[in-house]
Amino acid sequence: MSEQSQVALEVTGLAKSFGATRALRSCSLRLLAGEVHALMGENGSGKSTLVKILTGVHAPDSGGYRVGGRAVRLGGPAAAIAAGVMAVYQEVLVVGPRSVLENVWLGADGVFRRKISEADKRARAAAVLGELLGEAPDLDTPVEQLSLSDRQACGIARALVREPRVLILDEATSALDVATRDRLFEALARRRSAGMAVLFVSHRMDEVDAISDRVSVLRSGESVATLEAADATTAELVRLMTGAEHLTDIPEGGAPAHRSGPAADAPVLLRVRGLRLRPDADPVDFELRAGETVGLAGLEGHGQDAFINALWHGPAGAGSVARVEVGGETEIRSEQRAAAAGIGYVPRDRRGEALFGTLSIRENFSAATQDKDTRFGLLSRASALGRFAEYRSGLKVRMGRESDPITTLSGGNQQKVVIARWLARRPDVLLLNDPTRGVDIGAKRDIYALLDELTARGVAVVMLSTEVDEHIELMDRVLVFREGSHSTTLDRPSLTRQSLVAAFFGRTVTSSVAGSASPDGDS
Repeated sequence: MSEQSQVALEVTGLAKSFGATRALRSCSLRLLAGEVHALMGENGSGKSTLVKILTGVHAPDSGGYRVGGRAVRLGGPAAAIAAGVMAVYQEVLVVGPRSVLENVWLGADGVFRRKISEADKRARAAAVLGELLGEAPDLDTPVEQLSLSDRQACGIARALVREPRVLILDEATSALDVATRDRLFEALARRRSAGMAVLFVSHRMDEVDAISDRVSVLRSGESVATLEAADATTAELVRLMTGAEHLTDIPEGGAPAHRSGPAADAPVLLRVRGLRLRPDADPVDFELRAGETVGLAGLEGHGQDAFINALWHGPAGAGSVARVEVGGETEIRSEQRAAAAGIGYVPRDRRGEALFGTLSIRENFSAATQDKDTRFGLLSRASALGRFAEYRSGLKVRMGRESDPITTLSGGNQQKVVIARWLARRPDVLLLNDPTRGVDIGAKRDIYALLDELTARGVAVVMLSTEVDEHIELMDRVLVFREGSHSTTLDRPSLTRQSLVAAFFGRTVTSSVAGSASPDGDS
């Protein structure tokens, strides 16, 4: 039998843009019947967009899509299911008050050609859940009473009882405990033997090694390679994901020459003790010094967002965050206390969390400084304008009049206003949550120059970024998060693009020779 006759799903030349952002440029993928095909790539490589096209959530701007050799045009997720393509996602998608049985068969109406009896539904649900859990739970139990892992197993069972031609697991193992994951792999092996095709999207290289037949890599929205899993070494996959031809393509200690890091005797400004980001995660201890720039990195959803939020809002669970000053420590339990202690915060979602869309540019700038611009209980317009003029010039905010609506500014200039708002309070610690997301290159450069100026004045910066290059160019050290824990810290000169991406996947680059990557134990 030729490979072409075994093709379960094939896409060619897929392209997809969202406004000015090109999520997919030229993406092709061939998935064979009876194989587990891994899909890997950095954050922002296009994996999620590809999966959403395959499942009918998004329509491609261009490109071909064939299932079982036949061209298809999907009008939505229901059309994908009808074509035999089903997906299970990282998010646990169950209806809590509904029973286990109802969740397994949720949305099945119209999927099968013949009506399935209640007894048959119970038998098939019990059989599949028994495969995944060792023993099926009581099918009449509300699913919200199950553990997170068991709830995810119900979501996977929902796909398996439909016996799809193509099963897509999009980071679906992240919520599973080890025993359930291993039983899932055994179940997939049985279905692979029966001809099912599985697209396995994962950042866990040990899982890719354990179950995959082939591996495809996306980078910047393009397909860059498909390898036999046996040939896909960690070093080769990191090379393909990052685009570097050798592990030494980016010089060791690749920070700009003007970055020297904090002074050896720089005082501690922020101290974290025993912070738990998840109940089952290791506690995080951390100290931040004056004049230091610390990056927070990791694959999406692995704890870095929760960490920076804890620095601003205070811990959601166990542990403490304290602002350290000469006279003692101030424990951070709320954003109000953080701001009063000299901490500023620029959130990731500037439109939803930082901007007041109906207000002017000046009013948005003044939102964090009204206490400093108030005299005798009244807001001083002259004081606010003076502050705004100072920081507008320093950040090169491009605008018309300060009375214009904030919505008249570009994304980059809106972000500069948000940053300027906090700089006007002259913070000692500045927390930045992906501050260059969605801004143009010129605005990025202005923000980078500002960070260098701030740290030279002794301001300490903690910056979460989804861009690897920002960590390489800007940070003194980077805290990498995996599975809700702080897994490793990369300092100079070991902070390179390759060492950082390898750390995302629980590996270390142990030398400058290609092929030399090893597990780090996810400590």
